[in-house]
Amino acid sequence: MDMDWSQALQESLSWLAVATVVTFIVFAGASALAIRWTRWGRQFWQIAGPYLSPRNSWKPLLVFAVLLVLALFAVRMNVLFSFWYNGFYSALQALDQKAFWFLLGVFAVLATIHVLRALFNYYVTQAFSIRWRIWLTERLTADWMNGDAYYRGQFLDTPVDNPDQRIELDVNAFVNYSVSLSLGAVSALVSLVAFTGILWGLSAPLSVAGVEIPRAMVFAVYIYVIIATWIAFRLGRPLIRLNFLNEKLTANFRYALMRLREYAENVAFYQGSAIERGTLLGRFSALIGNVWALVYRSLKFDGFNLAVSQVAVVFPFILQAPRFFSGAIKLGDVMQTSQAFGQVQDSLSFFRSSYDTFAQYRATLDRLTGFLDANQQSRELPSVTRIAQSEALDIVGMQVQRPDGHHLLQDLNLNLRPGQALLIKGPSGSGKTTLLRALAGLWPYAEGEVHCPAGSDALFLAQRPYLPLGDLRSAIAYPASSLPGDDERLQQALRQVNLAHLTDRLDLNNDWSRILSIGEQQRLAFARVLVNRPRIVFLDESTSAMDEGLEHALYSLLRREMSDSVLVSVGHRATLSRFHTHRLELDGQGAWSLTEQAAHEPPALS
Repeated sequence: MDMDWSQALQESLSWLAVATVVTFIVFAGASALAIRWTRWGRQFWQIAGPYLSPRNSWKPLLVFAVLLVLALFAVRMNVLFSFWYNGFYSALQALDQKAFWFLLGVFAVLATIHVLRALFNYYVTQAFSIRWRIWLTERLTADWMNGDAYYRGQFLDTPVDNPDQRIELDVNAFVNYSVSLSLGAVSALVSLVAFTGILWGLSAPLSVAGVEIPRAMVFAVYIYVIIATWIAFRLGRPLIRLNFLNEKLTANFRYALMRLREYAENVAFYQGSAIERGTLLGRFSALIGNVWALVYRSLKFDGFNLAVSQVAVVFPFILQAPRFFSGAIKLGDVMQTSQAFGQVQDSLSFFRSSYDTFAQYRATLDRLTGFLDANQQSRELPSVTRIAQSEALDIVGMQVQRPDGHHLLQDLNLNLRPGQALLIKGPSGSGKTTLLRALAGLWPYAEGEVHCPAGSDALFLAQRPYLPLGDLRSAIAYPASSLPGDDERLQQALRQVNLAHLTDRLDLNNDWSRILSIGEQQRLAFARVLVNRPRIVFLDESTSAMDEGLEHALYSLLRREMSDSVLVSVGHRATLSRFHTHRLELDGQGAWSLTEQAAHEPPALS
């Protein structure tokens, strides 16, 4: 036989140790250069740097090192299989029965090791990817929530589209592409070195136009793949933009579907199904148009790659056939040449064949870094200066503008003590709700100082309350958390706001915003105030869906149960005046007037 298998195993282990060190050095150096000098490298480090940095933890790097070792081991297994093919086909040609059965036994050992390695590699890869995905999802979610970027991002010149998709879909794609492409690149590099050595030993000189080319097989495969790669890159370049658009248009269509489901009742009342259908089909048509563009470009790109790969199958046989028929080499040499040529061709073609994947990866990098950049820009938008204090509300030098620069409010100075209440009135568009947004630090076109209770001591009630998904208990206690031991307090709050029929449904999980009417949702928001007991409450037309009698009863309840809290209300009804000690009139042109009035003693709620 042509090969001593014990010697081959020793050489494999030695080669593996050396190649591991070399690959780590090359991979680390190449990664450092890419991160420093290329755009996609900087984008990658912006997203994944904190996770892979040793300052955070050595564990991710150690696990990735294990994956690299497994990738190197897989390459060495392919090398051993290459020599096995040589020996096996040579034994068949020589009709050597003993060698035939011995090599089948060797194959059983190699195949067993290969299967175990593949299973272990799959588990380690998945574990690494899952942990990375968890970390990255938590990081992007926290970054989106930090500084109210999820809300303030709408005021950017170019707001980020579909943040939900970027957190869920793009994070998963980024992790999978990062792992597969990095390990694939390492495997391709090591395979290229290993099988080039094998191909070098099997190659012979070739005369072309009277010029003898030594080791012609090696030079042929390199020239062949380099030319093919250059052509493939030219064909595949538009795929980057098309993949980016595909993700964006898909998310836009899905958002339109979700929005129709959310406003289904309103659309049905308006009988607007025809218009909504046109909107959906319009977005879908844009998506399909881009899909067809992807199909046509992929036909060119994949068709070229398939043609190149098919030619590569017969190319080594054509070059080695004269030597085989002359008896210079055996059948095993021909088969090993074919296998080595294929491995070298595949390794050199890694970036060519993976260009489509790289295009999708680049689109994912752009979307994730764009998301992080937009969050940072959202936090850098101007806002009023909020200073926490325990009880009172003090507004100093408040300026509020529209995005077009029109002044809604200028130089507002106001002071409210515990137990006092302010009613903000003015014509539609005068900036009443905008003032509340500015007080909360959400409106970027405002200046001034706001001294008021913060965190759980401040609560804002919108005209349409927000009810989180989950059980009713959580909806009432929001934004605080609630435990079963709080049931009596929650049920008492429901009875106080005339929602006694819900007291036995605290554990029921539902989309309560669809089950309860707007009026019931507003009453539930008042129950939320009674449960959380904030030091200051902002109410933005929070009784608009109630009749005057119920509005009177609920305001009376708040003034009686929370006599030491500050109330700030926006409303149009004149009946609200009796529950407030101060009245702020806005004219929408920057001017304002503040008057003090006597609040009536609220009657008991029957």
